[in-house]
Amino acid sequence: MRKIAWICKAALAAVLVVASGCSGLDPEASARMANGAMGSSRPSSSAIAQPAAADAALKNPQRRPADRTQDDRRKAAAVLEFFGIQPGMAVLDLYSGGGYYAELLSYLVGPAGRVVAHNNTPYLSFAGTEVAERYREGRLPNVEQLIAENNELELPVQRFDAVIMIKAYHDVYFVDDEIGWARIDRPQFLREVFAAMKPGAVLGIVDHAAAPGAAPESGGTLHRIDPEVIKSDMKAAGFVLEAQSDILRNPKDDYSTRVFDDSVRDRTDRVVMRFRKPLQQ
Repeated sequence: MRKIAWICKAALAAVLVVASGCSGLDPEASARMANGAMGSSRPSSSAIAQPAAADAALKNPQRRPADRTQDDRRKAAAVLEFFGIQPGMAVLDLYSGGGYYAELLSYLVGPAGRVVAHNNTPYLSFAGTEVAERYREGRLPNVEQLIAENNELELPVQRFDAVIMIKAYHDVYFVDDEIGWARIDRPQFLREVFAAMKPGAVLGIVDHAAAPGAAPESGGTLHRIDPEVIKSDMKAAGFVLEAQSDILRNPKDDYSTRVFDDSVRDRTDRVVMRFRKPLQQ
């Protein structure tokens, strides 16, 4: 995340102009999201997205060439299938960054669904002009941007069928006052995410793996996290670990290296986990 400080201020200003007015969820859009095609139904614990639907999202002709070059290394179709994202869902993309996944979610949930793409100011800075380019001229009409700083999410209650965090959960342990990254109140953050999800909803996490037994603070130094830390945090917050996938594992990764280093960038060992909010608490 220290590379955030290297993004020019002009690029950040351009992004924030596009994002202006998005500091909170639009009430009408949120109401539509709450009453979308999923209605009062709850996703089945065995629900898995159909491969054809995820593949179709990747093949959408509106996608940008720059995104297509990332598909193989991200294995996005397999990730979305594993998370069980389906048409008509309301999905929250936490710390969405440039919006690679937000766009795929837009196509996958379709016009009856809704995507909320969340960012804070440091993530917008890190994304540079990518956010402005992705959302220009309303090209993703079922995606709503939510700009909220750390500890200021204020999410609606029981609105989302799924929440995803892609290579972002480690930042819960990150602190950098110079770039405006305040220490996150982790228990409160997870309580708010939990409350925003419908009973039975999925929380999907992809993140850079740290060495087994690594301290949680490695999330702020190496930008990696021990998968056991994720499991422990989610269990304490009330989530149930439903499944893990090895689709992004890389046993040759050097766990002592920061994820931005050219020797491991885009080739880290990544964990993919699917948690679920219980139907009954």
